[in-house]
Amino acid sequence: MYRPSPRKQNVFNTPAHKNGHSDSIDKEKDFETTEVPLGEDPEHEVVHDPFVPFDNLPDEKHWILTVRALFVGMCCGALVNASNVYLGLKTGWTFTANLFGAIAGFAVVKFFSRTFSEGFPILGGSFGPRENNIIQTAATASGGMSSVFVSAIPALYQLELLNTPAADFWRIVSFTAVGGYFGFFFATPLRKFFIIYVARELRLIFPTPSATAMTIRSMHQAVTGEAIAKQKMKALSIAFAVALILRVVSQYAIGILWDWHIFTWFYIWGNYHNLAINVENWGWLIEFTPAFIGAGMLVGLNVAFSFYGGSILAWGIIGPLLVTTGTAFGTQVSDDPKWADYISFASLALKWSNKETPSPRFWLLWPGVLCMIAVSFTELALQWRVFAIGSKAVWRGTCNGIYQIGRRMGKEYEWCRRQGHQEQSDIVLDPAAPDELVKMWMWLPGLIVVIICTCVVMGVQYGMPIGESLLSVFLAFFFSFLAIQCTGVTDITPLTAASKASQIILGGATKGEHWAPRQAQRLNLLGGAVCSIGANQSTDLVSDFRVGFLLRTPPNQQWLAQGAGTIVAVFLAPAVFVLFAKAYPCIIDINAETCPFAAPSVSAWRAVAVAVTDPTFPVPTSSGIFSIVFAVFGAVMVLIRHYVWVGKLEWVRVYHPNMMCIALAFVLPQTYYGLAMIKGAVPSYFWAKRWPKNFDVFGYAIAAGLIAGEGIGGVINAIFQVAGISGDMYGTNIACPGDAC
Repeated sequence: MYRPSPRKQNVFNTPAHKNGHSDSIDKEKDFETTEVPLGEDPEHEVVHDPFVPFDNLPDEKHWILTVRALFVGMCCGALVNASNVYLGLKTGWTFTANLFGAIAGFAVVKFFSRTFSEGFPILGGSFGPRENNIIQTAATASGGMSSVFVSAIPALYQLELLNTPAADFWRIVSFTAVGGYFGFFFATPLRKFFIIYVARELRLIFPTPSATAMTIRSMHQAVTGEAIAKQKMKALSIAFAVALILRVVSQYAIGILWDWHIFTWFYIWGNYHNLAINVENWGWLIEFTPAFIGAGMLVGLNVAFSFYGGSILAWGIIGPLLVTTGTAFGTQVSDDPKWADYISFASLALKWSNKETPSPRFWLLWPGVLCMIAVSFTELALQWRVFAIGSKAVWRGTCNGIYQIGRRMGKEYEWCRRQGHQEQSDIVLDPAAPDELVKMWMWLPGLIVVIICTCVVMGVQYGMPIGESLLSVFLAFFFSFLAIQCTGVTDITPLTAASKASQIILGGATKGEHWAPRQAQRLNLLGGAVCSIGANQSTDLVSDFRVGFLLRTPPNQQWLAQGAGTIVAVFLAPAVFVLFAKAYPCIIDINAETCPFAAPSVSAWRAVAVAVTDPTFPVPTSSGIFSIVFAVFGAVMVLIRHYVWVGKLEWVRVYHPNMMCIALAFVLPQTYYGLAMIKGAVPSYFWAKRWPKNFDVFGYAIAAGLIAGEGIGGVINAIFQVAGISGDMYGTNIACPGDAC
């Protein structure tokens, strides 16, 4: 799964957040923020230390954990959660609920606060930025945990390691619950560590959460802020409605309203039969996908062009060469003689595509997966200074804790006192009062219970030994810690590295136990999923604590909102996955020839699980050799970006290709998502350059609306599919290749 970093407004005087890339931490950089209050003269700038909470906040009641905030936040998160299952199965990309929850939550609760100001105190009453933060927190928590349902869980079904999603619903819910609440309880003490204790020392500015906090604050700035917030919500609502309607209506004329198969048109109505159908066979078409037009607006030119460039390399150069040289093979799509030349090169069905007779997609899958792993680990390794300082801080905190315990026992551990000493200049002052903090008795018993429940659920439901379960929990601890540090510095959560590393480690463990391949694959995917879901949820929730730190939100109230939102995600994400699996059975069928969902993350997880457990190593020799070369190339490109494009050459980084996106394009057998991202990235680039204030107001709101709108439209389409009223039944396939889209 790939979660892109939004191209936020540049509120930091540091290159740590630029087009999805990040520099290694540099303590000599100036990490102060320069804020220009919306609606004011940019000459009157306010310089703000990012490790000090905002001061100019309106007065607000102490208890902000309201019924309306929780309800609205959960609803916003539910929309994003359902949307992410659709988008993740389509392309492997998912998005957080930060901006959507903050903007939509403001509009709804602001309306409630005025409309029901008298006579209905539950909905009415004053509304400030801290309550807005509670909405956003609940949205983030309830919008999470969809990642495993677009990766590991479908892979389990494709390998026939579980029964059916509908029959396994409660098993999946129990698994999601232990994974989600592990992340929830584990994230709780990490607020003090990452937001307070080592934030200044490690320069953990958490760019996206910090920008979210500034957005919330700006919307509550008297008349000007409220007017801008209304404009944001209007733009978001229109974009959401347009994307949703287009996604639902287009299924009834998909070849006209959604996909333009231009080369099929030449094939049907022109005189370019051979050339046209050959280009069509490789998936070169135009798709009007609002979600990826919106994604392009968020991530910028570098990511968009890198993704499309990877598509050209994989499906315009390497793929055709493989077929031409007889290294890979296609399968005929239609039995109609009229479409005898219509060939699919994207099959993963084992009867057609295997080590001996691979399809181009099967051949390209391995280089893409190995390169993503290599790039992720290289990026992770380049943050060694952050991890070294973090490890030192853990040691310092441990020694200080021993010293404090010793003092209470009447003993002085002088060595521990010296080891636990921290420079006053590195200490961040916690704005929360002692009675607003989450006490140890609130989270530690819960964490212990969740670990025990994880062992029980994994053992009883899936036959995982306690040792394997505890190893998975340990990996979740370790990679959650690393993921939070990386996110704080670079704004990129290394879920790919965490999940694939856990799969490799678990693969080694299962080989040592000499498990049968099927059992080894089941344990590999489930153990990796525990690690992934724990790291994802804990990182999201610590990021929320960063928003609350800046807005001076009481942490105990945020914590309760996170716990309540996680309940929604525990049930909603499995339910939406079951809906999609019922509507589109091809998602969980590895032998399906065609499917509207490419599910690249599913293919990547399945490939790693098979590779580390199958004694025959089912990779074509030529693909394996190229995979190693491509992975080394990807790692070298990361090193070049970090160590060559520095100083006077730092400007080149903007043009340096994003190897993670290029590798992802190898796994995704289409070209039109990258093209759609370019359609969003290019106009938004010139928009932001020419009218930056206008783009800050409307750009991100429109992008969030487009992404969420298509996602919810996809959910509605799945409901129509189950109900028998979808485009398959009542639509037309005019202008589609093989009379089918």
